[in-house]
Amino acid sequence: MTRVVLLVDDDAAVREALAQTLELAEYQPIAAGSFVAAKDHIRADFPGVILSDIRMPGRDGFHLLSYAQEIDPELPVVLLTGEGDIPMAVQAMGQGAFDFLEKPCAAADLLAVLDRAFDARAHIIQQRALKSELERGDPAARLLFGLSPHAEALRERVRSVAPTGAEVLVTGPAGSGISKVAEVVHLMSPVGQGPFVKRAAAGLSVQEFIQACEDAKGGSLFLDEISAMPQSTQYEALDVIERGAGARIIAGTTSDLSAISAEGRFNADLYYRLDVMRVRIPSLAERPEDIPTLFRHYVAQAAEQAGIAEPDVSPEHLAALMASDWPGNARSLMSSAMRFVLGMPEEIAEATDLGLNEQMARVERSLLIAALGRHNGKASDAAKALKLPRKTFYDKLARYQIRPEDYRR
Repeated sequence: MTRVVLLVDDDAAVREALAQTLELAEYQPIAAGSFVAAKDHIRADFPGVILSDIRMPGRDGFHLLSYAQEIDPELPVVLLTGEGDIPMAVQAMGQGAFDFLEKPCAAADLLAVLDRAFDARAHIIQQRALKSELERGDPAARLLFGLSPHAEALRERVRSVAPTGAEVLVTGPAGSGISKVAEVVHLMSPVGQGPFVKRAAAGLSVQEFIQACEDAKGGSLFLDEISAMPQSTQYEALDVIERGAGARIIAGTTSDLSAISAEGRFNADLYYRLDVMRVRIPSLAERPEDIPTLFRHYVAQAAEQAGIAEPDVSPEHLAALMASDWPGNARSLMSSAMRFVLGMPEEIAEATDLGLNEQMARVERSLLIAALGRHNGKASDAAKALKLPRKTFYDKLARYQIRPEDYRR
């Protein structure tokens, strides 16, 4: 999300000085000298916050605040007050202003208030986008959370695969929700009203497989961790699928089934038959920007299950979550949310204890992985997207032991 600030002040010198301060802090200022000049930028979908002087010729900061409240009551407006205007600013707070600052104000104080305002706005925009997805009404929107390009691509892939009726192979790292994605494929398929039967492939006998197909008739059979299916059952499964199983077969795995098949440890013919349609679930490391949305969802879920009030999640807490690796992916994040609700967020304390350099290193590693994931493991494209020289990009990959080929689909 772009860090945009609509800066409104009739004093050109003050306006320019504030704009420079904002630019140095990596905000994107939109400068306006009056309410009239600012008015067209104030929209319900405005992605940033408003910083406005109170005293201006014509329509002042109070009028701007009132107008912004009519357009979007949740759009943060920070007001700048001159000497003697404090009572007016307090009045403005009562009318819905996010905060006020007395001029001249220190850059650190200004940026601290804007950071809070921006975090509040980012949360609102995120929640609205999520609500919009949910209102689309399909299972992909209701059950597969996240606002990143990766999350949207996953939903679109599920939407395109589900109606085909073909066999599906769902892949992803441990804890990424393979079973959940498989169920969404089922729900959106032509047999979505039929049964959804789940079976662990490990140790599944031929007789048990045949029975599972019978139980799933008219619906879908999900075979979890298909790579662990016994060899004898693999041959039977291939034969049943070729003859028509009576149920849609959806297989899931955290392993590289292609490599296992090439090594002779999995029936290659069965692999190619299952790999008609593939859905790959990205890791949290590839999409750290989804962590706040997912965590808030899991916190709400955990609080409801525990029968207690949903606790607030601070921006600092979310930043620490995003700095973590999450090798257990969504499952680990869900467990973390439960501990957070119960007052035991120990991994956040651990992340904080690491110190700024280590936390920043973790965030940087996540961003590198996310860029590779977005560009199908193409290092040159990922480097361009991050605006890094190729040598610098490859140096960073080496430092964090990241292999581009691991993120090719």
